[in-house]
Parts: sequence; structure tokens; C-alpha cells
Amino acid sequence: MDTQACGRNHVSVIAGLTRTSCLFRLHEGSIKKEEIVEFLKALKAHLKQPLLVIWDGFRLRAHRSGLVREYRDGLNGHIQIAFLPPYAPDMNPVEYLWAWLKRHALANYCPSNLSELHMTARNKLRSAQKRPSIIAACWKQAPLW
Repeated sequence: MDTQACGRNHVSVIAGLTRTSCLFRLHEGSIKKEEIVEFLKALKAHLKQPLLVIWDGFRLRAHRSGLVREYRDGLNGHIQIAFLPPYAPDMNPVEYLWAWLKRHALANYCPSNLSELHMTARNKLRSAQKRPSIIAACWKQAPLW
């Protein structure tokens, strides 16, 4: 799972990849601990099985917040967390999803406003959900497996 943001007034994305699909949420502004807990709840409800969530090493302080820890602790091990080493984005398959989004799906795209960016990014990520080859490529590029 990972987050991506751009600029002062921005759209942030939080996403998770399973071996075959992409789950995401977009937010105006930064991703905070509350958004992380809500995303974990959505993952748990959608996937309905124990989860191993792999996060970037020290990228987002909210990953290590008390609120996130309290939520996970209340799940009796249903969500386990593993951290990648710091400064190892090449190991994170979600980083390759961001690269695809920026370099291919949104390349040369210049939105008029944040709402337009939000809608277009959502549509492009939804198209990635329907293209298993994109998800598979993200996993193949990451040397995790």
C-alpha cells in the first residue's frame, strides 16, 4: 500500500495491490492517519481474508501512528504489517503503478483544476483495475518476489 501526492493543493492517492487487482482511494489534500484506517477497513471488508500489508520503510509517519496501531491491534492479527527498507521504492510494486499512471495514463495531461485531475486519475486507475497485465507488470518489476 502506498500514497502519492503532488504540490501544495493536490490530490493524494492511497492504493494497494493484490496479485491480481488494484484497490485505491483518492483524497484532496494529504493522506493522514484517519484515511489510512478507513482504507484498511475497506481492504478488510473487500478482501475478506487475513492481509499482509507491505509499506515503504519510513515514507509516511501516519503509517506508524497510534490510531493505525490501535485499529490493527483490535483485529486479532487479521492485518499484519511489514515494512520495506527505507529508501527502497524499487521494491514496492505500488511505485510502479504510480509510474504507469504518471508516465503513461496521465502523460502530457494538464487538468484545469483539482476536480478534473481527481476525476481523470480515478478513471485511469479504474482502467488499470480492468487490465491484469498492468498489475502483473508492477509485481514483476518489484524484486520482492
